Amino acid sequence: MYILHSRKLNKYYVWACTNLERRLYEHNIGHSKFTSLGVPWVLILKEEFENLVSAKKRELDIKRKKSRIFIEELVRKSISQS
Repeated sequence: MYILHSRKLNKYYVWACTNLERRLYEHNIGHSKFTSLGVPWVLILKEEFENLVSAKKRELDIKRKKSRIFIEELVRKSISQS
């Protein structure tokens, strides 16, 4: 599961995948309509899971909160633990 940020749009993008390197590349070449508007996207958080089902569950948990503050707090905690 990963969170990207676009400085251009000042937006976050939350998703889950099995190949983060490939997905980040696709986002930054404008592969999808939404993410093409925010290029360049920067990876600001990633969480690894045993399987895609678990990662998608975490993605949905984050999205259901519909909270920029929650995402920014996740990022702050991740940075402070590094």
